[in-house]
Amino acid sequence: MAVLFLPTEMKRYNLMRKMLLSLLPLLALLVFAFSGSADGVKRARVTILSTTDLHGNIFPVDYYTNKPDARGLAKVATIVKQARKDNPELLLIDSGDTIQGTPLEYFHSKKNNAPPDPMMLAMNALKYDAMAVGNHEYNFGLKNLDKARSEAKFPLLSANTYRKSSLYRKSLPKTYFDPYVVKEVSGVRVGILGLTTPAIPNWENAENYAGLVFREPVGEAKKWVAVLRGKERVDLVVIAMHMGIGEDLATGEVRPGEQPHENEALQIAREVPGVDVILMGHTHREVPSMYVNGVLLAQANYWGKHVARVDLYLQMDTSVRALPRWHVTAKSARTIPVDDKTEVDAEIARLGEPYDRETQNWLSQVVGDSDADLTAEDSRFRDTAILDLIQRVQLEAGKADVSMVASFNDRARINKGKITVRDIAGLYVYENTLVVIEATGQQVKDALEHSARYYRAYEQGKTAADLIDPNIPGYNFDIAEGVTYDLDISKPFGQRILNLRFRGQPLKPEQKLRLAINNYRANGGGRYTMYKGAPVVYRSSEEIRELIIDWVEKHKRIPTEPTNNWRLLP
Repeated sequence: MAVLFLPTEMKRYNLMRKMLLSLLPLLALLVFAFSGSADGVKRARVTILSTTDLHGNIFPVDYYTNKPDARGLAKVATIVKQARKDNPELLLIDSGDTIQGTPLEYFHSKKNNAPPDPMMLAMNALKYDAMAVGNHEYNFGLKNLDKARSEAKFPLLSANTYRKSSLYRKSLPKTYFDPYVVKEVSGVRVGILGLTTPAIPNWENAENYAGLVFREPVGEAKKWVAVLRGKERVDLVVIAMHMGIGEDLATGEVRPGEQPHENEALQIAREVPGVDVILMGHTHREVPSMYVNGVLLAQANYWGKHVARVDLYLQMDTSVRALPRWHVTAKSARTIPVDDKTEVDAEIARLGEPYDRETQNWLSQVVGDSDADLTAEDSRFRDTAILDLIQRVQLEAGKADVSMVASFNDRARINKGKITVRDIAGLYVYENTLVVIEATGQQVKDALEHSARYYRAYEQGKTAADLIDPNIPGYNFDIAEGVTYDLDISKPFGQRILNLRFRGQPLKPEQKLRLAINNYRANGGGRYTMYKGAPVVYRSSEEIRELIIDWVEKHKRIPTEPTNNWRLLP
């Protein structure tokens, strides 16, 4: 049967038809958004790749030996680009300690700072999404850090680093860096929060972080995660932190040498609601996957020797009438090793080549001679000429009575013949400066007793190497010069330093001495708290490494026999 329309009805029909046709694209979008699949559930996957503690490593080389080593961003890039073929939307995040640590970054920061920072250049090419700020970012000063930050095409994040001046105003305190960034992946809103270890004032020269305050991270995490979940309405919260696990999970004991709040990954996982993933750093540990209170934690080791990968699976019930939200249904993490078979990415190698070339030229410069082969291999078990070189430089540069040094690299060698900058750089691998304090005999003894904890309680039949406490880094075992003493590890802690003498006489507790140490120690690094409050009588403007190079250039030949002023017993 035919349907007849009156003229007015026909006009109304045509108008409704046009309106419906105009709405069809919108209706199609709504159907797509709320259908997702036949069962009314929409699904998504978010993949995150994470690096940490790259410490200026671009090329797979150990600059101190000039030998190949499986590490660096040029190899990491190959893993990243391969993963992007499977998932072009993956997120790439770094957890800090990035622009310091190799001679390449040192030369750029101290010798030729005009070009862009090489790490920022490489990370821009790899399209990093964010980077948490680490403590070593401050080693060359705030000006250097700000320059690198301005060159990055991704945000440097630290939610607990504040401008000191803003804390005393009526307005809200201001963070120095962006606290977070929000990225959208496959329709999923991902909030990335950055946190920095707040123990920086215990290690760093004050002028290098002038005007900044580092707040306790757990409280800051609670505040900013609430902002991400509330105001920003994110579906996932990922924390990139330059902190790690600071306790023994089996015993709950805090690691020796830990500063307050230095590593609070576990506390944040346990106490801060709304966190999905924590990407850790700072401790140089490999943590492939760990669950704490439902939070997934992972850490990619250091120097680009591993890449951490996190996969999160989410779903949304599109059948609900209320505004649907994404929910995490599964998450997993693993670490991907960088090895000899991992190819070097040509793009990153090309970007880094000019920096590498000038670094190698500098390292190859001859500064002096040695009449014998010297090694730091046994420097934590006996007095060695190679560490005595550092002691001599510190004593002379600081006009000091006593000097304290630690072996930073037990693989350091100076071969018989020509000495190069590379040899000295391998011996002194940190950017420490020299500090001379007025110390008492008691403070010197207390420091040596603290150092002696490097060895666990004595066991008959065990060698000294067997008794090293694995929880205490070798760089916290200080050795003294200018005094003579015995370190008897068969004695109880606090009673191990015997026969401590200065210029042949027993060192009196109240006797005052000029003590040469590095700025890390002077600031309390390694929990050397006995120096707190000691008057500072001298500070060098040059790094100790440069003082050693200058000394060798001036004297041409270095001593090759140790002073044998200390010995390990029994």
